[in-house]
Amino acid sequence: MMNNEFVLELISVFHTGPVEPGSCVQKLVGNIPTGVILKDVTLEVYGGELMAILGSKGSGKRALLEVISRRAQGPTRGQILLNHVPMSLRLFQDSCGYVTHKTQLLEGLTAKQTLEYAAKLSLSPKIGSSIRSARVRQVLADLALTQVANRMVDQLTPSEYRRLVIGVQLIKDPLVVLLDEPAWGLDPLNTYFVISILNNHAKKYNRIIIITMEKPRSDILPFLDRVSYLCLGDVVYTGSTRHMIDYFRSIGFPCPELENPLMYYLCLSTVDRRSRERFIDSNNQIAALVEKFKLEGGPYRKSSGPPPDLEHLEHKVPLSAYGRPGVFSTMMALLGRAYVMLSPCSRVGLQQLFFRLFLLPTFFFLLWNFYYGLEDFQRSFQSRGGLLFNCMAGTAFLSTAVTAKTFAPHRTRYYHEAREGLYRGPLFILTYNLFSLPLSYLTVMAASAVIFFGLPMVDPEVEGTDWMGWVIFGSVLWAVWAFVEQQTIALMIVVKSSYSAGAASVAFTTFNLLVASASLRSLVRLPDWLYYLGHVIVFRYASAVLHEQAFLDRLPNLPMNASVLCPDNNAEYGCRYRNGTYYLLERYHFPENGLDHGRQDLELWSNFGFSFAFFGGMLVLNLVLYLVPLPSFIKSKFRD
Repeated sequence: MMNNEFVLELISVFHTGPVEPGSCVQKLVGNIPTGVILKDVTLEVYGGELMAILGSKGSGKRALLEVISRRAQGPTRGQILLNHVPMSLRLFQDSCGYVTHKTQLLEGLTAKQTLEYAAKLSLSPKIGSSIRSARVRQVLADLALTQVANRMVDQLTPSEYRRLVIGVQLIKDPLVVLLDEPAWGLDPLNTYFVISILNNHAKKYNRIIIITMEKPRSDILPFLDRVSYLCLGDVVYTGSTRHMIDYFRSIGFPCPELENPLMYYLCLSTVDRRSRERFIDSNNQIAALVEKFKLEGGPYRKSSGPPPDLEHLEHKVPLSAYGRPGVFSTMMALLGRAYVMLSPCSRVGLQQLFFRLFLLPTFFFLLWNFYYGLEDFQRSFQSRGGLLFNCMAGTAFLSTAVTAKTFAPHRTRYYHEAREGLYRGPLFILTYNLFSLPLSYLTVMAASAVIFFGLPMVDPEVEGTDWMGWVIFGSVLWAVWAFVEQQTIALMIVVKSSYSAGAASVAFTTFNLLVASASLRSLVRLPDWLYYLGHVIVFRYASAVLHEQAFLDRLPNLPMNASVLCPDNNAEYGCRYRNGTYYLLERYHFPENGLDHGRQDLELWSNFGFSFAFFGGMLVLNLVLYLVPLPSFIKSKFRD
């Protein structure tokens, strides 16, 4: 007898996909060697059942899960039906769940918070907050995580972490749950525990659970309602676990006593590669087993255990049937999750707070302390120019470091959740910037106040506090920070390593500072091609704003009671520059200078606007980059 309320059917499924990793060039041009991975796979599994897909490495276990989930790359033939409805990517994302081999959760959250935000991202607002909270508590209880609900993710044991990853998928109450090696790396006791929990979930909620395993132990045999053996994409056996031994005995392969039936028949379904002769013999034997099952395996496909008691099942209508949250609800959930990660109650939260709020002010304080001790700072335009360069370079380099450190977990989690159809790239980037940019503006403005008010960066004749000057000074530095942040984010789309992405961003920034900052190289003396190249670099405009604000028509700041005459621009008379404008003449073009052919580098508000235009353009570019479909081999490295 079977429970026909829910059924997943695969009918004559063939799949062709990559059979070798392929080189980087082959991946880019889409010329990876391909072959038939699944061959005429036909199986079915019903509600309340736990099925195990068994096979050695390369047998097609993971490919089968990818085909069922509609994630597989390459042509697929045959039918995949859920409740007699053809399985589509949208149907799978709405009604099913997939626990991949490796999943990275956000470490700044507790186990309970992880499930709460998973519920907010996957369950419809039609489901009240009380029901969502009850669902979170129920999943914690079902997975035996109640005692560690308030423990940080990074403090969980491997078994607890794995169960929490499973819980992220179970929170939306999917009809079908696919799990790729759910007990990988766990000891025998925890493997038994995880499989028993999955079996209990299938029976309790009348759900379909499909797992893959490479080395099944005998103690999990009672929990497996169905088993399918694959070898090089062929089905050696699929059907009831209770009748598996009877079937193989009937065709002449009885399981010896004291042997693990699961491993015995797995070895029987594995090609022996120790020698050419053994390979040929075992391959022929498996081919015979495949043909034998096609002819005689029909009665075993549908035979299973007794049907579940439908009267006592919980959640007969799956929560996933109520739909998904809208764009605004998803955005608020992502924002809330990001801000919760800043909690100072955890190690990760403290790190995030320091990097986002206190690292740059600390650097600027050290910079202020160094320049404040310079004896000639009051009367040295060069010292002030060096200070401006260090402010801009420090802001850019620390922006790279902070972004590489803090953005990577959000980026990796996005790749997992986007594959589940929870949200798309532009929404992720927009939400992340709504979270990150206000924090970076606060830290840059606080850091700039240390320099602007702590050192004489303005005309001493200005009465009162020059608040507008500070706003201009800090805002331009923030435009630099935000631009470099977007630059690093763009690199991290395709570069998994935070260190590599940060190093590449630092290299780009260093070149741009050298060419366009007018501190290390004068724009006046640059070759024309480098000068015009500087027009597409944000540092050309940001540096011009800072220099014009600090030097244009400014007199030297002399020590008290000192008198140094500068009748002309000659260092023999005690100072090199009569005023700040002479200092700028060595670095920027002025329209009144006949030698510059009308070039104009210093336009305060124009340069101020261009600084922000570069940041805005980079933000729009990121929105586009996260909208454009990336090659699967790039996305897969963030998920595996």
